[in-house]
Amino acid sequence: MHDEDADAVLAIYQAGLDTGHASFETTAPSWAAFDAGKLPEHRHVAVDDDGVLLGWVAVSPVSTRPVYAGVVEHSVIASTEAAGIWTIQSGVFPENTASLALHQRAGFRIVGVRERIGRHAAHGGRWRDVVFIERRSPAIT
Repeated sequence: MHDEDADAVLAIYQAGLDTGHASFETTAPSWAAFDAGKLPEHRHVAVDDDGVLLGWVAVSPVSTRPVYAGVVEHSVIASTEAAGIWTIQSGVFPENTASLALHQRAGFRIVGVRERIGRHAAHGGRWRDVVFIERRSPAIT
């Protein structure tokens, strides 16, 4: 993922937000904010044979504390294990069954449900549950 991918990445992000089931956020961030919040070595795009960007994945650190250096939030990419990341975690709305199924196929497990964890502006301020999932690296012990 490079700066020239910004418009397409943010458009895909916004399309997911517009469903109301991708995030509590309602508007994609600026490219500068997005870029600053993601680890550069774990950001990838998928393109078709014509170079059209079809999708993207990226990870964010969960903390700046050294003890959590091997824990990132959200991704299903192999580059994390090669970099010593031992836990990938995410929160998914229960209604987003496609995302939950994709994550489970990628080795994520459901840790629990965080009930009424936040109010969702896209749903009139309604409280939303979030399914907390994680994938622990089998290669890093």
